[in-house]
Amino acid sequence: MRTLIAASAVIALCACQTMSQQGPRASADLKPTKGSNASGQATFTQVGDKVRVVVDVQGLKPGAEHGFHIHEAGDCSSGDGMSTKGHFNPFGKPHGHQTSAEHHAGDLPSLRADSSGRAGINVDIPMISVTPGAGSIVGRGLIVHADPDDYKTQPTGNAGARVACAVIQAS
Repeated sequence: MRTLIAASAVIALCACQTMSQQGPRASADLKPTKGSNASGQATFTQVGDKVRVVVDVQGLKPGAEHGFHIHEAGDCSSGDGMSTKGHFNPFGKPHGHQTSAEHHAGDLPSLRADSSGRAGINVDIPMISVTPGAGSIVGRGLIVHADPDDYKTQPTGNAGARVACAVIQAS
């Protein structure tokens, strides 16, 4: 009986340690584009075949919704975020809501700012990874837009100007 209890304790301890281990990670430090005050942080953690995206952004228009996307190029040098190019779309899909079957890998949930201009999300996203491969987001751009994403207009969602920009880096 003692052996059975000891074995059960070891199995439970190993299971807890496995659950607390985190997969590969990446992060992004969002900086305001010219004329903007938006800034924030994002972390990306591989969790099985999805990536947990945790974002905190401040300096947004209070009460407004803002499009949020991973973009093709990890380059914020233009000052307006345009150097990040278009949405990250390695699988050749149309732009759409991240819960629909057809959408860019870089289509993320919109950010909804509270009354103080702060927004955040904590969501698991399929089609992307922080490990090498077609869906890898490491080295890509991360953009917060001025306007809401309509999830229809191709290929951008009509989300307006780019108000914050970052490069996603392995961490």
